[in-house]
Amino acid sequence: MRIAVAIMAACSALALAACTESAADKQAEAKADALESQAAATPNEAQESSLNAQADKVEQQAGNADGGATTANTPTTEGAAAEKH
Repeated sequence: MRIAVAIMAACSALALAACTESAADKQAEAKADALESQAAATPNEAQESSLNAQADKVEQQAGNADGGATTANTPTTEGAAAEKH
């Protein structure tokens, strides 16, 4: 009985961890948002593209920063690959 309770508690903890956003995720999101704001404010299209690419990279790295414990905020790279062509 104790083993079953321990297993249930461990599963609950893992489920909760998968639903929460880590501090690293929040920090990366704030950095990406700041880069995107700078991109939107610049009249230089090349600089805008560069800043947006940097923001995408930060978001991509943050999606992997927690070892895959959270997946809800993992960005996709499909759009970035399509833009390069």
